Amino acid sequence: MTLVKIVECVPNFSEGRRKEVIDALAEAIRSVEGVRLLDIEFDPDHNRSVFTFIGEPQKVKEAALKAADVAVKRIDLTKHEGAHPRMGAVDVVPFIPLHGTTIGECIELSKQFAEEFSSKHNVPVYLYAKSATRPDRVDLPNIREGEFEGLRELIGTDPEKDPDYGPKKIHPTAGATATGARNFLIAFNMNLNTTNVEVAKACANAVRNTTGGFVYVQGIGLDLPEKGMVQVSCNLTHPKRTKIHQVLEVVRMEAKRFGATVVETEIVGMVPLFSLLDALKYYLQPEKLDESMILDLYYLGGAEDPTAKTFTEMSLIEFGNQVRRARATPGGGSVAAAMGSLGAALVCMVTGLSLSGRKFAAIKEEMLKHRHACENDRGILMGLVEKDSEAFDQVMSIFKLPEETEVQKREREKKLEAATIHAAEVPLATMRHSLNAMEHAKIAAEKGNINAITDAGVAAHALMAAIEGAALNVRINLGNIKDKKFVDKTQAEVDRIISEGSKLKSEILEIVEARMKELAES
Repeated sequence: MTLVKIVECVPNFSEGRRKEVIDALAEAIRSVEGVRLLDIEFDPDHNRSVFTFIGEPQKVKEAALKAADVAVKRIDLTKHEGAHPRMGAVDVVPFIPLHGTTIGECIELSKQFAEEFSSKHNVPVYLYAKSATRPDRVDLPNIREGEFEGLRELIGTDPEKDPDYGPKKIHPTAGATATGARNFLIAFNMNLNTTNVEVAKACANAVRNTTGGFVYVQGIGLDLPEKGMVQVSCNLTHPKRTKIHQVLEVVRMEAKRFGATVVETEIVGMVPLFSLLDALKYYLQPEKLDESMILDLYYLGGAEDPTAKTFTEMSLIEFGNQVRRARATPGGGSVAAAMGSLGAALVCMVTGLSLSGRKFAAIKEEMLKHRHACENDRGILMGLVEKDSEAFDQVMSIFKLPEETEVQKREREKKLEAATIHAAEVPLATMRHSLNAMEHAKIAAEKGNINAITDAGVAAHALMAAIEGAALNVRINLGNIKDKKFVDKTQAEVDRIISEGSKLKSEILEIVEARMKELAES
């Protein structure tokens, strides 16, 4: 099964009334081949539109940039009014890992978007959520405080409002933009049969994290004059832990105190199946209900089995069972990439444990930088688990081609050479990214949380095993490649990576031993 990397993007634009502008934004997104625009939501009271589209990472970034071009050209915040807080024509652009990607890869994608967008349009851009470079910028409301009008006075005068990218001044009509990587969230709104916005605010207070509600809920109370009611507008930032029906029931109870009821709800954008199943289980109380029982999943898109998994989606037990079979794939190359991914994950763990608390204040930004970079390597290594098996299978399939005529022999030979080169390049990529992760591991070992020092040591062992294991796969393929220039160049790189990796591993383990001794003596 081919591993496809799919990212979701859910940009919010400050336009919910002019249909021609909303259509132009949609057309810009649709113009990028390979990107699927799944949903468009717009609301005249909020004066805001939300687009949901998916595709391969770089294609999604391209679509987001094209839509942003339209927004900067056609949305003027000096003439904008609406119930929803906003600071930019392109207000927020989140990237969400959906399939075959990690949060680290989406962090990198958000930084690329921020750099390209700010450079082209001179719009200040802030990194938020998982991409945030400062703790106070994790939550979007902290960045957006004061909105367009307030930020217009502060950017360039208050260093706390300096953007991560772009000029230290607000764009005169397009304002400022936030972008970042985050996990999937559900935008869930509940409308109440009252015109008293204070009731909606009280309900929002009851469920919102910062006012004593659910940890993974953001919420505000809004007035909807065109509907003659008020709204409790919520983001469920971790819908597997805080579920739709839990928030709904608390809002219902709180509204009842004021003699109001929830008369309708709305989901803005897309929603994962598991969340709907959770709500269905709660209200219907079936003895059993899971994805395997959803008939539509078996024929939509021609899926034979909606529960089928790639190697990287499997549990460790399931992946191990795949490896132990008497089949060539997944084999040593896939296992090497998996070890590299696990080693990189340990580096992410150590740097992540070196962010909180006063004693890490001086290294926090440095640790965050290495954590983000290593998370990107981890995601790429995960993808290489699948790609290594695919490359081997491709070589094997070419051996089955006919070679009865001279033309067929030449064609087969040409395809075999190309496939074998590719089969060498995949484990070479495993070596490269494992070495990258090893460099981050050294910093983590030197400066990171001493209580996780052995984890940095295990990371070094795992990453070196990935390098040496992948090297075997590169070398065996080089023996079947006729392109001497490619062979010599690749062999030289293999030797260099092994040498640098061995040196780094030794240095890391020396640091680990020294800091273990320091810990024992303290």
